[in-house]
Amino acid sequence: MAKKLWGGRFDKETDPLVEEFTRSIQYDKRLADWDIIGSLIHVKILERAKYLTAQEALNLDKELGAIYNSIENNTFIWDEKSEDVHTNIQNILHEKLGETALKLQMARSRNDQVAFATKMYCKHAMTHINVDITKLATVIEDLVKINDIIIPGFTHMQHAQPVYLKDYLGAYSKMLLRDYERLVYIGKNMKITMGSGALAGTPIKSSEYSINLEEILKEPRFVKLKNFYIIEPTSNSLDSVSDRDFVIETISALSIVAMHLSRLAEDLIIWSTKEFDFIEIDEAFCTGSSLMPQKKNPDVLELIRGYAGRLYGNLISALTMMKGLPLTYNRDMQLDKEPLFDSFEIISKELKVLAGLLKTLKFNHKKIDEHLKDESLYATDLVYYLVKKGEAFKNAHTIVGELVKYSIDNNISIKIIPEDVLKEKFSDKFVKSEIVGLFDPRVSVESKKSIKRD
Repeated sequence: MAKKLWGGRFDKETDPLVEEFTRSIQYDKRLADWDIIGSLIHVKILERAKYLTAQEALNLDKELGAIYNSIENNTFIWDEKSEDVHTNIQNILHEKLGETALKLQMARSRNDQVAFATKMYCKHAMTHINVDITKLATVIEDLVKINDIIIPGFTHMQHAQPVYLKDYLGAYSKMLLRDYERLVYIGKNMKITMGSGALAGTPIKSSEYSINLEEILKEPRFVKLKNFYIIEPTSNSLDSVSDRDFVIETISALSIVAMHLSRLAEDLIIWSTKEFDFIEIDEAFCTGSSLMPQKKNPDVLELIRGYAGRLYGNLISALTMMKGLPLTYNRDMQLDKEPLFDSFEIISKELKVLAGLLKTLKFNHKKIDEHLKDESLYATDLVYYLVKKGEAFKNAHTIVGELVKYSIDNNISIKIIPEDVLKEKFSDKFVKSEIVGLFDPRVSVESKKSIKRD
């Protein structure tokens, strides 16, 4: 049984069932880097406040650095019997430094440690997600550059109006931009604080907690941590240790990313079907059937679509976990880590695999052109045509609706309906030679200037 950071008040050993049930090291060891950084900062603070001598601080800094390096190099041997990551690291320090290591626990609590480490993890992970979001957006931009085509646009999954592919996929670029900005906003509002203790603060002056993290991270061992964060003294220690809004906001933002990727995946799934046949997905990003040899399934896209539900579940899990919790820290809050880590991991994988898939995507121009021959796509253009001729919009809408119905009922193309029939049955404003030219996708899309392109 590993040593704990508590226990003086207890006479009995913890029941093994309780040990197993409450242990979190199996997942919170992902916070190790940030827990050590927090400890390095705390060493500086204790030295400033005269709770550590210069030599004690030096020794702690050295051993914490050694643990950090071993974790970075994947040579650190985890004690899976430790209660959590904080306990594991503290026990290693105690083995190395004895009583000096015990001084590190002055004016700190795991409640404060875990809030610090989790916020740092979120900030760092967000920067990586935003890099992946940017890469996916770039892939989309590159894709439309080599496919300057028009496709049918849809509402209610019905042919609506022709649109540029660059505008269709550009809508997803806009979603990704909002995702990027949303994560940046959440990260900026995520204040990194210290000094809360368990809940009521510490005897160390607030001024000692105002520290620029660059002082700690300037060493070569922290080269991967390019973004420096300002550490602030807590303005309300009870809030600092009990706040998990930042976790909920982060998972919420990631859930929105998942929703956007799911929508894109669904469009690609539909386009890849034999019924549409707009695109061909590279075999490297598809799977087959164990029974039907002809199958080429878009499983990657289907999983992206399916994982959205899991991220929604992670969000509901975190919200429900926090519902009704009294101030301040409660052990329930340990359960925010798995949904948080899971959400980051899923989104990271989705962004990478979707970028890879899109790079290989091929558009079936011939099939798309066949869809663009559907005259119903140009019905709205006929309405605008009549409006320009002086017809009231509502009347023009009704006239074209009747014209489309006539075309369907009589199995006749609008373009070949005689002009005298057009004038007699529908509107004397119709001039056949003029409306025939409207059944052209480029004329249709160029006639609408509502989309501003950079």
